[in-house]
Amino acid sequence: MSAGKENWGSRIGLILAMAGNAVGLGNFLRFPAQAIQNGGGAFIIPYLVCFLLMGIPLLYIEWSMGRFGGKFGQHSTPFILDAMGGKQKIWKYFGVFGIFTNIAVAAYYCYLESWTLSWAYHSILGDFNGMTQVGVQGFFDNYIALGSAEPIIFWILCLALNTYILSKGLSGGVEMAAKIGMPLLILFGIFLAYKGYATTAGVDGAINDGMVGLNFLWTPDFQSIWSPKVWLAAAGQIFFTLSVGMGTIHCYASYMKENEDVALNSMSAGWMNEFVEVVLGSAIVIPIAVGYLGIDKVKELGGFAMGFVTLPYLFAQWGDLLSKMAGFMWFGLLFFAGITSSLAMGTPMMGFLKDNFKWTHNKSAIAFGALVFILGVPCVMSQNGFNEYDYWAGTVSLVVFALAEIILFAWVFGMEKGWSEITRGADIHVPGIYKPIIQYITPVFLLSVFVGSIPDIITNISSETDLWGWISRGTLITLFIVISYYVKVASNNLKPNNI
Repeated sequence: MSAGKENWGSRIGLILAMAGNAVGLGNFLRFPAQAIQNGGGAFIIPYLVCFLLMGIPLLYIEWSMGRFGGKFGQHSTPFILDAMGGKQKIWKYFGVFGIFTNIAVAAYYCYLESWTLSWAYHSILGDFNGMTQVGVQGFFDNYIALGSAEPIIFWILCLALNTYILSKGLSGGVEMAAKIGMPLLILFGIFLAYKGYATTAGVDGAINDGMVGLNFLWTPDFQSIWSPKVWLAAAGQIFFTLSVGMGTIHCYASYMKENEDVALNSMSAGWMNEFVEVVLGSAIVIPIAVGYLGIDKVKELGGFAMGFVTLPYLFAQWGDLLSKMAGFMWFGLLFFAGITSSLAMGTPMMGFLKDNFKWTHNKSAIAFGALVFILGVPCVMSQNGFNEYDYWAGTVSLVVFALAEIILFAWVFGMEKGWSEITRGADIHVPGIYKPIIQYITPVFLLSVFVGSIPDIITNISSETDLWGWISRGTLITLFIVISYYVKVASNNLKPNNI
């Protein structure tokens, strides 16, 4: 183990930071939209099956891989995978995805995060009160069209805040932010979920009780369950919600002590994320939106439309003071969800620079912030640029990396050694059924997701885009090549480990 290795300050800090990494904007914006558009209760059953057969195995794998790599002083995926691959040195280049994905996703994610900060500011000022839904839509359209300097100001402010917290280190920065942000997120979420549940037809303009939305979500349509589209959507949501296939979990886990539990810790973080998503996320957006608009209208709306346009308008029906409180809590909740995720995205690049090029913490944090700013310009300037980053880095790369890591873990490193890593120091019994699930079922699940996405990949490769879209594609390719080059440089300087 490397001397002076940085560690988590406490177990609760680790769990909250890991949960914060997973809990993001998608829990509150993407999940409700996916559930509504894929049949409500018909979506929940495939979603839970995918969590059990794909989500939990990947959590076990990524936590144990990260802790394993940390034994050798490695805190980024290229050399964590390299340590597990033994003499097969190709695996470190699959590990490039764990740095590439986080930088590219952070480039557009921090911009989205800055929206929540701006909307929280406007909510507390009461700027949405008295607006029609068309008026709120106009505000949103003008904002993303850069109708003023405000979006740029909040974006830079958000990047600066992320950079500052990252510069404070693991326990003094990331862990402290999680200890503050996650409890506030849950507190705000419980209040808003109660308001959603308490929505009553005929009061403040509501046309349905809040329970109508919850009943729709939890009543399965067994015919829809057999739809491949629903299963593909459920599997995709598991990737988004757990942050698996990104490399952030490996990085966080690499700072654990050598014999520290990964079984209970991974389940604690994973189930906390599920509570936030399934219980709070669905109980806020769906009951309120269905209560005022009805199920058919809500099905037409996407997650962002509901989150940034519909809910501010609906909150305004609750009166001046309560609407300000609800708006501030909703967008404050989204901001805490966003920043705890974006902080995690900075750690793989920083770990790579510190481990292999001896950069200081401050220098690494500033480099990450500056790079995300530069790469974020196409996302800010064009929806097509935003979409390119989201699709290639935020969707395709996740599946490719997850498929590669499970093959490495179960078939190259070996399932027996892998199982020993998962269970070593475990504070709970890990069900033995997960051994064959990890070795056989999860790879088939992941391969099915990848094969199912091939038509979309082909369509996206051949699709027309604008100048910013082409710039984004070129930028992403260049970023991957540059990271691969520096991984090779670092590899040449790396002393071999006796694994």
